[in-house]
Amino acid sequence: MISARLLPLASLLLTAAIFGFFYAWVCSTMWGLDAADPAIAIQAMQAMNASVRNAVFFPAFFLTPVVLAITAAALFRKRQTRAGICFALAAAVYAAGGFSVTALVNVPMNEALALVEIPASTDAARQIWRSYSDPWQFWNQVRAVASGLAVLLTGIGLIRIA
Repeated sequence: MISARLLPLASLLLTAAIFGFFYAWVCSTMWGLDAADPAIAIQAMQAMNASVRNAVFFPAFFLTPVVLAITAAALFRKRQTRAGICFALAAAVYAAGGFSVTALVNVPMNEALALVEIPASTDAARQIWRSYSDPWQFWNQVRAVASGLAVLLTGIGLIRIA
């Protein structure tokens, strides 16, 4: 069985990894794409979206809520209720604001963009990009805030372990 000390650290690592992923899109990637030629931005985003489904991304995105919940359960079992609550809240916040938003909003947007043929007209490409980028960034900021809050709750949970 995984040590009671390793579970909280694994929770912190995974939560911080997914927060960092969403945060990087907020503070650099999307701003860079917005500054680029819109046809290039569409093509680059299509390529990035196609490449993100990989074994490196899988643990941070899919296993974060699972490991947080397992950690919470292990802490509750050891009567570390205050710490367990923090990990359980972190799992819920990430599941709702990170995982679910991605599955219900960002992924469908990405799939729709994948079907777009890049127009020759710069104005047409700009219109496609703006109609994608603005809402996508809003929802990505929601994911980043939720994931950042999950990291904070995980850190507070670590501090509360007796």
